[in-house]
Amino acid sequence: MPPSISPVVVRALRAVQGDGVPVYSFFLHGSDITKVADISRIARDDAEGLRGFQRKEIREHVNSILEFLNSGPVLFPNAIILALSQEIEFRQSRGPAPGGLIEAAQSGTLTIPVHPEGQRAAWIVDGQQRSLALAKAKNSRFPVPVVGFVSPDIGTQREQFILVNKAKPLPTRLINELLPEIGSVLPRDLAPRRQPSELCNLLNRDPSSPFYHLIRRESDSERDKAVVIDTALVEAIKRNLRPPLGALSQFSGSRSADTDGMYRSLVMYWAAVRDTFPHAWGRKPTESRLMHSAGIRAMGALMDPIMLRAETSTTVEEEVRRSLSRIAPYCHWTEGSWEELGWRWNEIQSTTPHISRLSDYLVRLDRDLARPHR
Repeated sequence: MPPSISPVVVRALRAVQGDGVPVYSFFLHGSDITKVADISRIARDDAEGLRGFQRKEIREHVNSILEFLNSGPVLFPNAIILALSQEIEFRQSRGPAPGGLIEAAQSGTLTIPVHPEGQRAAWIVDGQQRSLALAKAKNSRFPVPVVGFVSPDIGTQREQFILVNKAKPLPTRLINELLPEIGSVLPRDLAPRRQPSELCNLLNRDPSSPFYHLIRRESDSERDKAVVIDTALVEAIKRNLRPPLGALSQFSGSRSADTDGMYRSLVMYWAAVRDTFPHAWGRKPTESRLMHSAGIRAMGALMDPIMLRAETSTTVEEEVRRSLSRIAPYCHWTEGSWEELGWRWNEIQSTTPHISRLSDYLVRLDRDLARPHR
């Protein structure tokens, strides 16, 4: 049998927050952080389930922190935040307390087991790059402040990861993909992003979806088929959800949302888009501006008037397809020029002015062409 590895024992303060969640404050040597804690990088397993929550390692950022740490005597008070498993053990110190002591926390010793990588008793919630740099620093005994909270599940870890990093330049795509996996009440600015991202997940994983495995998410390994950036589709769906004229707003109840209804409408519309422009569907954005962020956002904007008009018809899907077929001759996703816009097909860019002009043009075109058919 391999020799047992001694646990890490540190002096710590213990407080309680939230619904009885123990929170600990302590110091570790820089080299010990990655000894007791794993980095739970975001990825998907074979069953398309989301694993982890951390962004990929940013090598340049790690190297810049390492250069700072190796520059001489430095002050590094930024705390690493860890999620701790229930394996950890805290023993409160005994002895008389001084008069007037503020009992916000109890002092004692914290014992953290040391396990092989991938099975460790802690996970880094904030400070991934700092931890990697500290592990490589010349001074392996550099004392680093750590705050750890006991976390029974990955959902709590993801929730804290998003909330801790909310004010930092965390990649939008990473936050969007994690939001559907969090069951708790989210801050007001994050909550509206959960539903669109959940629908984006469904569109990417459902074999009957026109977007099946075509959407690039932060967790994906590089897939040759994935050509649509997820943020473009998420933004398009967010617009579709806006009341009163959003195509999906009718499914957003005051108490609960009809996600199935939203999803059916999305599949109906985008399947019709795919079938209307088969030569442009599923190709790289450099080959087809329909798959480009600007194309997805513009066609998403067009979904609102087309679906709202189609809902008044007895044959909803047929009306959607008729509407798209009317505008098809005026669209130039893979060749030619958009004459009214003054752009060649490949000059469309993912900028606000281009997205707005293309969206407005398609909506106006649809309105004008639909008039004789009412």
